[in-house]
Amino acid sequence: MEGRASPARVLSLWTLIIGSFNIAGLRPSMSVGAESLDAVKVPAVAGGDATLPCDTRSQAPDVLLLVVWYKDDVPIYSYDGRAKALSAHWADDSLAGRARWHSTTPSALRIRDVAPTDRAMYRCRVDFKISPTRNHKIILDVIELPEKPKIFDEQDKEVVGVAGPYIEDTSLKLTCVVSGGKPMPRLRWWRNDKVISQLLPVDDGSRLSLLELRIPKLTRQYLEAVYTCTADNTLLVPPLRVNVQIQLYLRPLLVEILAREQPLTVGQEAELACRAVGARPPAVITWWLDDRQLQVSGEQKNSEDRNETVSILRWTPRMEHDSHVITCRASHIKLDNSVIETTLSLNLHYMPIVVLQLGSKLNPNDIEEGDDVYFECVVRANPPAYKVVWEHNGQVMTHNQRAGVIAGSAHLALQGVSREQAGKYVCTASNVEGDGKSAPVNLQVIYKPVCTNTMTAIVGAALNEAAKVTCEVDAFPPPKNFQWTLNNSMGTMELEPGKFTIDASGRSILTYTPATEGDYGSLSCRATNLAGQQIEPCRYTLLPAVRPDPPFNCSSLNLTDDSAELRCVAGYDGGLHTTYFVEVWESGVLLANVSTATPVWKLRGLGSGKALKLLFYANNARGRSETTTLRVHTLSRLALHTEAKTASNVKMDTSWALGIIAGAVGTLAVVIVIAILARRRHHRPMQYEAPMQTVKTYKNSMHSANHSPIQPDDKNPDVVPLGKDFNCTRDAERPPEPPPYGAVVSPLVGASKSAHSLHQHEVRSTTPHTPNTPASDAQSIGTLAEDRRSVTSGTLSRRREVVTTRTPLLAANARESCV
Repeated sequence: MEGRASPARVLSLWTLIIGSFNIAGLRPSMSVGAESLDAVKVPAVAGGDATLPCDTRSQAPDVLLLVVWYKDDVPIYSYDGRAKALSAHWADDSLAGRARWHSTTPSALRIRDVAPTDRAMYRCRVDFKISPTRNHKIILDVIELPEKPKIFDEQDKEVVGVAGPYIEDTSLKLTCVVSGGKPMPRLRWWRNDKVISQLLPVDDGSRLSLLELRIPKLTRQYLEAVYTCTADNTLLVPPLRVNVQIQLYLRPLLVEILAREQPLTVGQEAELACRAVGARPPAVITWWLDDRQLQVSGEQKNSEDRNETVSILRWTPRMEHDSHVITCRASHIKLDNSVIETTLSLNLHYMPIVVLQLGSKLNPNDIEEGDDVYFECVVRANPPAYKVVWEHNGQVMTHNQRAGVIAGSAHLALQGVSREQAGKYVCTASNVEGDGKSAPVNLQVIYKPVCTNTMTAIVGAALNEAAKVTCEVDAFPPPKNFQWTLNNSMGTMELEPGKFTIDASGRSILTYTPATEGDYGSLSCRATNLAGQQIEPCRYTLLPAVRPDPPFNCSSLNLTDDSAELRCVAGYDGGLHTTYFVEVWESGVLLANVSTATPVWKLRGLGSGKALKLLFYANNARGRSETTTLRVHTLSRLALHTEAKTASNVKMDTSWALGIIAGAVGTLAVVIVIAILARRRHHRPMQYEAPMQTVKTYKNSMHSANHSPIQPDDKNPDVVPLGKDFNCTRDAERPPEPPPYGAVVSPLVGASKSAHSLHQHEVRSTTPHTPNTPASDAQSIGTLAEDRRSVTSGTLSRRREVVTTRTPLLAANARESCV
């Protein structure tokens, strides 16, 4: 602050005053015995750093008291060995914080950003407690570097990078000019690390240094020669340099037609390459057939060093061109009398011409699986073909007699052809000219229909509402007839043709309207084409259509200041096509409503720093599910700066929370499974099958089981309610409650496999089976709800428990049926 001296400056002034006296005797130091009169010259480059040495070593018990630096006898820096580290240093304003004393051996004063004004005589005075004062003189020589050299040609135009181009056999003169520098720089011309000419420093007051480079005759050896002009006036920094490359106009030295690996082929486009060497700029290449110039479509290409030029002629020869001559000529666009040429006599060959035919005795429209098929490959070639390769749908075929594939040079036989062997066949013949490929021949194999989807599909349908079921099969030719059957507790019946249609692509679409609960069951369709009727039918499970379950386990995957990525687990879709929705609310205001086919959303434009309430639900043709709620808080703009620091903590907290939730859910599931298995081990009065549902649905159903008794369906004795209100004569042997369930499938009549659940997972009963009587073979699909009207309307409450059971005739005293 102005008007008030700092403590460090006051201390430094007192240090200078005290330093004028002998510290040991407190009297003027008139006799200084250790004074160095020889000055040490220290060079430094302007803008760089300078190190001024000063010896401060002493022998114990002597200690250093004071170091003072003088510039032309004016104190500019001091170091007090008795003061603390921060206040021990003092510097004059001329140094502007550029200087610093380093007391470690070797001790020295280091100056940064040296300027020409720092050029002076410096003196270092060192005071000890016992030893006499020392003085060291240092001459700081500040060297000013010259400017970067510049090169000029004969017309005094600056040359940057490249000089010329000059015509071959002419002369050249280049001048290197350097401005400034103290002392004056030395100039040198170099080529290949060898000095060509040199100019020693000359101080004539002009501040310019010039050095010429002369070449009396530019021969081909000077092409792209690189010359370097350097300027230096100190060894502290590398010399300044500038490069120039010499370019020349050169005539072509050589032209040739590059040899081909194969002769020219009649009727096939061929490529001929002509190479010209030695021309600068690159030669112009032209092609001639006898006395007629040929047109070249592509541009000629130059090598990286531009010493070679290649022209490609794409030309289709004909038979009448045989024994004629093709000529390649190379010329220079700048130099006269520089045309050279070369010729090539034509000797034409041709690739194999191949025709593939199906066996003459075969009808291509009447080949069924199991028939024998053969092909004939007719080849014309010059020179003759040395091999024939067969391909099926682009894949090379090999001879395999065990697999029924017999491949020869002229014939291909397929024994017991299968549907996989249908497709396009090609034969390729090869000679020295290349490969000749035949046109593809399509082999059609007639085979019986098979299902496109081998899994049993789930179809949802409401009472008195039409549902469409599509049967798609793979067959050739496409089927013209379909047979639909329904299998339920009433038995198996064939559906009349008026209930389904057949489109042009070979699909059958069934329109089915269930009128009663007994109309649900297992659908199957069989297609028939020219090869016969489908062996294994396509199967569909027809279930009552209900409202979907809400999505659960919803979480935010990537939450930013303005967006969020959300994901949920889909619940039961009710047997219908389901759409998933998310609503974004803030303080009672709806910000967004987004629907997707899967429970995954990417929301944008939410705004930063907002507390949002997210409602998730599913919707199908039967209605809307209940909602799942999730609350999130978008990041604020300021939080982005600290996101990197807190990301690890957030991930750790999220991982702990997810781990706790997953552990609780897993524990509950394990306890329930163990309890069910334990009760099954001791009491096995009947068997039931039910698809596994989510833990959340299971909890809700278990909770509501105490309050909603379920009445059995008198029309369907195979549907047995299992709840706490279910009364049985032997309550102690009642089976455990099955998992909550929207709709359950029982095995079909005569079927050997268990029915599939809504998620198409096969649930197998762990209870040993008792031999079934004919009465026990009847199975059904039932749906239990709070009342029959809810089933009729197609909507079910959250509590849905439906179990399909088998009730075999058991020993009266051993096991009792609770039907």
